[in-house]
Amino acid sequence: MLCVGTFVLPVSAQTASEIQAQIDAQNAQIQQLKNEIAQVQTQLDSTSKQKQTLQSAVQELNLNIQKLTKTITLTQAQISQKDSEISRLTNNIATTTTTIGTSQGEVALTLRELATHDREPLMITFLSGGTLSSFFDEATTLSALRSELQSKIHELSLLKENLQVNKGTAESKRKELATLNSNLTSQKQGLAVARDSQNKLLAETKNKESTYQTLLAQKKAQEAKFESDLSALENQLKQTVDPGSFASAGAGVLLWPLDKVRITQYFGNTDFSTANPQVYNGRGHNAIDLAATDGTPIRAALAGTIMGTGNTDSQKGCYSYGKWVLIQHANGLSTLYAHLSVTNVSKGQSVTTGQTIGLSGRTGYATGPHLHFGVYATQGVSVVQFTNSVNCKNVSIPIADPTAYLNPLSYLPKI
Repeated sequence: MLCVGTFVLPVSAQTASEIQAQIDAQNAQIQQLKNEIAQVQTQLDSTSKQKQTLQSAVQELNLNIQKLTKTITLTQAQISQKDSEISRLTNNIATTTTTIGTSQGEVALTLRELATHDREPLMITFLSGGTLSSFFDEATTLSALRSELQSKIHELSLLKENLQVNKGTAESKRKELATLNSNLTSQKQGLAVARDSQNKLLAETKNKESTYQTLLAQKKAQEAKFESDLSALENQLKQTVDPGSFASAGAGVLLWPLDKVRITQYFGNTDFSTANPQVYNGRGHNAIDLAATDGTPIRAALAGTIMGTGNTDSQKGCYSYGKWVLIQHANGLSTLYAHLSVTNVSKGQSVTTGQTIGLSGRTGYATGPHLHFGVYATQGVSVVQFTNSVNCKNVSIPIADPTAYLNPLSYLPKI
């Protein structure tokens, strides 16, 4: 007879112990790495707020490289942890499947025994010499068999329920593993970007502060020229934007394109734009700038279609958005991501909310790594070629009617 008891996940003690020891060790390593990354991030935040000097720029890059290296190690540890968890669940699934097969066989045997007893009515028992006492014994046996069958069926039901839970959990862990593997690729790419940025900075400045400050001044002058050319081109558009053609303002209509948010310049007539009228032509800043160290993953603020990508640095002397991505969304909004170091998407491609579309950088007229994040009414924005700029002639960039620029903070979650 089958002994019915409380169902326990059927993994051999030795295997379970070994796997659990691995998971515990991995958890400890993961927590330590998270603490170390938090410490480096604190230093990084402090350094990025300092006055722009060559020393602070190099220090920021060094800290970012440290952070990315530790983040890669963390992700690898998390991948190992998921592998261990999947291994444990796989063992549970295999053993539970075997136990279900055994239980099904025992249920079938009990059913056959019940069928045999049911085919022997009371009269046949008496005619074959049986007594009333033996009949009651038989009836008691039959009742016990029925009770045992119910217990076996109940246990079988529990086994199947646990099997489904384990299978569902294993599938979830596999999805998490796929995400971690994707993150690892992006992080390695980001580390390469940060190292390249450091090497380029040292090569350009020859480790001289005066050279670094000259480069910063040149970038600011180039920014002013670009904004002036852009303004002249956009004023020619004169496109009418229907206020009902795009989503109404509301927190959470769009998601932040970065995991960690720190705004370095706001939209509109900010202190910086007011202090630099030669740059913004009195129109104010047409987007928001977000702090983002070199190689930080940039994510789509909402699902949509890639309206265009480009790299204005491909033409020498054209200092504008650098590497950029423009996404058109179904709600009448479009979003711009500029100064990227890497773009991972192409025109016409569909993207999902939160999908990594590139990595942050300092391409274009950026004086340091950051993300220029703009929001437009789609009706008023186009990807066109610059025609009235000597430096940027025939370079494709997004341009918009002044009325099409929207304040990103009107659509993003509250910080």
